[in-house]
Parts: sequence; C-alpha cells; structure tokens
Amino acid sequence: MKLDSFRDLSLLILGSAGFSLAFHPIAINKACSRPTSLFAVNNNVVLRPSSPDEDVFDNLKIGSCKVHRYRKENDPDSETEYVMWYHGRSVQQDSDKSLPPLSTGRIGRATSKNGLSWKKDTVGSASEDMKGVAIGLNEESWWGFDTAHAGLGSVLLPMSTPAVMTEGGVYLMYYMGGTFEETPIGDYVDKEMPADAMIKGMKMKIGVCVSQDGQTWGRVEGDDPSGACLSPYDASDPNMKQLAQLRDDTGIPVKLEEELYVGWPEVVPIIDEEDSENSGFLMYYSTMTKADKVKAIGHAISKDGFRWEPRGICFRPSPGTMDGAGVARCTVVRNAVFDDESSTWNDARGYTMLYEGVSEDDGKHRIMKAESVDGKTWVKLGVVFDVGEDGAWDSAGVGSPNILRMDDGSQRMYYTGQGSDGSTAIGVAKLAMDSSDGWVREQASILFADS
Repeated sequence: MKLDSFRDLSLLILGSAGFSLAFHPIAINKACSRPTSLFAVNNNVVLRPSSPDEDVFDNLKIGSCKVHRYRKENDPDSETEYVMWYHGRSVQQDSDKSLPPLSTGRIGRATSKNGLSWKKDTVGSASEDMKGVAIGLNEESWWGFDTAHAGLGSVLLPMSTPAVMTEGGVYLMYYMGGTFEETPIGDYVDKEMPADAMIKGMKMKIGVCVSQDGQTWGRVEGDDPSGACLSPYDASDPNMKQLAQLRDDTGIPVKLEEELYVGWPEVVPIIDEEDSENSGFLMYYSTMTKADKVKAIGHAISKDGFRWEPRGICFRPSPGTMDGAGVARCTVVRNAVFDDESSTWNDARGYTMLYEGVSEDDGKHRIMKAESVDGKTWVKLGVVFDVGEDGAWDSAGVGSPNILRMDDGSQRMYYTGQGSDGSTAIGVAKLAMDSSDGWVREQASILFADS
C-alpha cells in the first residue's frame, strides 16, 4: 500500500512529533530557491539546503546540526574556528517513497570564522559514497544498521575541553541510521492501518564513529549484530535477554519499555576528578514506546563511550502542557557560571536540557527547558524559544537545539526551523548574559531593501 503524499505519511508515523517531516513535494523549488518571502522575514538563517540543481546530498532538506568552536592549544593567538556537522537529504534519495520523510540522509560538514557565515565542505571524505559527505550510507556492510539513511546526533572531543583543539585529539560522532527492512506503519500510529501498509528505515539504531581530524571518519562496530552500539529494546530479541537482568547503581532492577526506534543521540561526558571510576558518559535519545506509542526521551550509560547499557525512559510528555503531544531531540549541557575577570565558564552543579516539546493544540514544535541535579530526574520549566511569526522561515516549528557558550558570557543556540511550506534551514539565537529577554533571534545576515 502507498500513501498519497509525504504529509500523509508524516502525520501517520510520528504525528505532531514528526518535526520537519511534513514536506510538500510542490515546495521543492520554492524551499531551495533564493530569495523567497519566507526567508526574507527573518535574517537569522545560517545554513540552507543546497540548490536542487546541484548533485549533492543536501539539496532538499537539512537538520540537526552540532557546532564546535576551537582554537589551537599551542597557539593562543590563533583564530577561532567554528565547525558544524549536520545531516541532509537529497531530492534523489527522497524519491524512494518507502523511506520515512525525515531530513536524515547523509551527514556533512561546514566551517566558519564567526559562527554566522558558513562554508560547506564540498569535498568530504574520500571513503564515502558522495562528495561533500562526512558520513554516508554504509555500502561496505550490507547487514549494517545505516544502509538506507543516516542522521546526526552528537560530536565530542573527549580528550580535551570543547574549546581547545589538542594535538592527537580524537573525535567521537554518535549518529543514527535505518535500513531497508520493512515494518508495519501501524506500529507507529494509533489509527488502524491496512496490513500491507509498510515503511522502510523506521527501526532506527544508534552507532558511533571516530576521527582524528573531524573530516574522515571510521565506523566502530558495536555489540549489536548490525554494528549499532544501541538498539531499540525488544523483549523478544534473543540478543537482548540479558538486558532484562540489568540493575542500576543502587541495585534496583532497571525498568525497560519496548521501543520502536532510537535516534538523535545526545551524549554528555561525566567527569569525576576525585574518583575516575565514577566518570563515563550519559546518552539521551529520542524514542517511541511500543505499548502506548508515546514519543519520549530515554537514556543510557557507558564507561568508555562505545559499550552502552540502557536505563529506560527518563523524560516523558506532560498532558495538558506545551509538550503534551511528545518530547524529542534534546541537547544537554552541564551547568556553568561565567567569570568576568577571566572570561571563562566554570562548571556548576546540575544539568540543563533544551528539547523539542510538541503542543497538543497546534501540533507545532517549540524549544523547551528542563533542569536536573543528577541528569536523570528532570524538572520542566516551559517554553524558552517559540516559533517564528506568521510568514517567517521558522513559523511552523523550531527544534534540534545546540548551545555554545561564548567568551563574553552570552550563549548562542543553533536550531532547525521549518516554514509553512515544509522547507527547513538552520538558524541562530542568542541569550545575553543576565538578560531578562530570554533567547532572541540573532542577526546572521544583512538584508538590503529592494531599489
């Protein structure tokens, strides 16, 4: 069975929690042409899909970026460099109507001197399947979890602080992928669906890659037969029987719910300088529970960043609130306090999460905030960044937040926005130090009036 449009499939699979899924085929040229009235409303866009005339991986949709800001450790006078990784999908890849209508496809890279004006890497890794691609489709392992599409999660440089590039530093990239395996669309929706209504690539799994330069990556084979390091929990899977016996640090059995997919991993290093045995990694990921089809955020733990143990759902939607229809795609940072004298950020107790909350009223995604002392139990604080005004490029939804702390005490947030025509782009917002205005859209380009 085939559905009539991308939008129909979007709403059926992930409902209102399918941010950047609802894409109208008639808007392909409109979404990518320059300029358009949608993009002219706000000038805080920093990255857009490439032209549909270009034979590249991101000429249809882009999303979920991660940005790092570096300077050389042995050269304090060196210029700061910004590096962005993001995923995108091409018109050609999207022509396969059996795949989920996401912005995932392949992962690319861009660079900048100021974090606002970006240049895409058009060369990419020589080992991948397309030019300009950092991580492409897995063509070497037919059994791999990432043969149909791949999407970005986190990029870490755990051998140094996030702001300093050391010699010999090793990057870790966490990403998700899907295969051409078919699963019933009815698994993901509350509506009754025909038995032959199938979709490919929705049973996503999470993997990890390593790199010495952030440009050429090598996949690390995980414990799952597909090479993934984390898979959706399935009680009937013989490879997962041991997970039913898991216990947490206090000896209490871990409650695991069956999941339909795992994706958009956000990984946070946990550093205990007094006792290295307590150091490790926390992963947060987006999922959908199998029993009640709730869009939630789960978490997992790891000692080395490669072998992961699930710890169950840690964050759920709250009915009757602005995230009542689902929660997804979060970024988590350790709290920090800015010191004016040294112009540095110092770690503080606890964690802050920015995440996508989906409204039960209008189905739009907004960026919301939560706080936690231990990274496991969270207190929600509501919406911190709303959709754009009518006609704006991000009027239909905002999400996939990524935070950078700046040298002046301000914070910058990169996010994915969606317009009313289904077009996607990456924008930027700013939170000034001690500001009462909250997050505001940051000017990224100068618009000239028509003569």
